[in-house]
Amino acid sequence: MFRRNPRIPRFPRFPAAVGILGAAALFSTSGEWPWARLDDTPIALPIVVTDPYKVVSDTLKSGETIGALLSRQGVIGLDLSGLADALSFDPRRLRAGLVFAVRRDAISDTPTQIDVRPDDQQRLRFIRTSAGSWEGSAIPIRWTTDTMRLAGEISTSLVEAFDREMSEATLDRNERMKAAYALADVNAWSIDFSRDVQPGDRFATVVERLVSEDGEVRFGRVLASDLHINGRQITAYRYTPATGKSAFYDEEGKALRRAFLAAPVEFRHVSSGFSNRRFHPVLGIYRKHEGIDYAANSGTPVRAAGNGTVIRAGRAGGYGNLVEIRHRDGITTRYAHLRGFGAGIRAGVGVTQGQVIGQVGMTGTATGPHLHYEFRVNGVARDPRSVKFEAGEPLDRSDRPAFEAQRQLLATLLQRGGAPAPAPLLAD
Repeated sequence: MFRRNPRIPRFPRFPAAVGILGAAALFSTSGEWPWARLDDTPIALPIVVTDPYKVVSDTLKSGETIGALLSRQGVIGLDLSGLADALSFDPRRLRAGLVFAVRRDAISDTPTQIDVRPDDQQRLRFIRTSAGSWEGSAIPIRWTTDTMRLAGEISTSLVEAFDREMSEATLDRNERMKAAYALADVNAWSIDFSRDVQPGDRFATVVERLVSEDGEVRFGRVLASDLHINGRQITAYRYTPATGKSAFYDEEGKALRRAFLAAPVEFRHVSSGFSNRRFHPVLGIYRKHEGIDYAANSGTPVRAAGNGTVIRAGRAGGYGNLVEIRHRDGITTRYAHLRGFGAGIRAGVGVTQGQVIGQVGMTGTATGPHLHYEFRVNGVARDPRSVKFEAGEPLDRSDRPAFEAQRQLLATLLQRGGAPAPAPLLAD
């Protein structure tokens, strides 16, 4: 018969209702059974959370249709054409490079939502309903506006200066180039940026800076500029007269706009200037060069230097494709070696200053793409820089107090460096 060893403590009996955990708790308080003690610290169990969806980005390729992209993503039943009118967009104008964000169910891998931004103003969102159809909505993109001062020294060109001075800013190169060209446009009546700029010249400008809710940065309007070019200082201030539209004025309230642009093509560089004796690179002889040659990439837009009427648009011997415009006061301008003509440009058509009349090319007697530009007064070729034009129209006396107040504000911003400031309210 088995006998219990009296040296081993007897395991106490407990009512069944107490249970094993209750007994263990008693032992833990008595201290007789350390191995039975329970830790009363809460146990942090791992929680596994599975995302209900995943997002896949897909880019519309060059030459690819929207339907092909949707098919690749397994999207069924989405008719963009049927939703286009309600959302005010044209599916045929969605350009290559657009990114479609496709939200997919993590379990079934079924597309449930598609987001795409056709432009800077709105985001299109398409959501799959429980019935399997698709609904669309246009979500406006919020942009905030402040002002930004850009300044620097010019070494070779305005484009180079903008690219160098703002390379560290949160602005991509396209935006920097847009800012450079916008500044040139403001001063297009005063400065030929392909001929007048010298190393060491300086620029400062105040522009609107637009920041989207996604953190993107864009440039808006130029508000003011201060240029020191080849010994001259040219200032410009944006102002909207009481009865008119926004324009730029100097410190005395005179409009910068003149009868003719300083240059009819976006600035690159002058490959050959006005000369009474120039060696012709094709003909191999010395002869007069009665115009200015602007070297530029083929296809660069060529603009009418002033208001006028087209008197010729077509082939003209060594000129190649030529547009000739008659202006007032006996002035005519010629634009030669064009690759093609602007929309609707033909003899007898009126054009306005800055209107695109053609594109840079190398038709006729030309060794490379450039614009040959002639400025004639009563049939005699003249260097445009030697012709004196009337000063711009001054502001009306009634506008002067408001203009002066705005000019002082913009002048302060032009001189101030540092952080961006709230944008002054300048109406268009």
